[in-house]
Amino acid sequence: MSHEVVEKNVGLLALLVVLVITIGGLAEIVPLFFLKSTTEPVAGLSPYTALQLEGRDIYIREGCYVCHSQMIRPFRAETERYGHYSVAGEFVYDHPFQWGSKRTGPDLARVGGRYSDDWHRVHLLNPRDVVPESNMPGFPWLETTVLDGELSAKKLETMRTLGVPYTDADIAGAKAAVAGNTEMDALIAYLQNLGTAIKTRR
Repeated sequence: MSHEVVEKNVGLLALLVVLVITIGGLAEIVPLFFLKSTTEPVAGLSPYTALQLEGRDIYIREGCYVCHSQMIRPFRAETERYGHYSVAGEFVYDHPFQWGSKRTGPDLARVGGRYSDDWHRVHLLNPRDVVPESNMPGFPWLETTVLDGELSAKKLETMRTLGVPYTDADIAGAKAAVAGNTEMDALIAYLQNLGTAIKTRR
């Protein structure tokens, strides 16, 4: 088949383009499903607690991922600032993952344990109290909104259907673990867990 025939027949050209993209895509994607480094959790990784999972949902709801990435690339400038580069095994329990692509604010992949709970609380209430040049908005309503945990068990059940190893006891205790905490408590619990499965220098 000559190039001229393909180039003059739009339908045939489109079909061949789709075929090439499909074959190339499958050749790149399918092997990843069989690599342990991309499908198995890193040592020390645990599923989110019920409170941390609620915090992750608040993180998504408030649009934190729009300004903060959670993926450190394997470049010297990245690892010197943020710590160990991100590996796929850290995110096997994230549905959906929160890698992000824009950094208006700093990357949060290794923020867990870097600051105290009190620091996070002050920062979320009014970021400029701890970072004067910050352009991040405050989230004071998180401090006054109390969680009831009514949907927490269902969230854990849903995650279990996606392969997260929650036990029946985890699901049964989810409501009690969440109820009475504020949205601020939940978001801080989530942030304090980020990146802690891989030990990195502070």
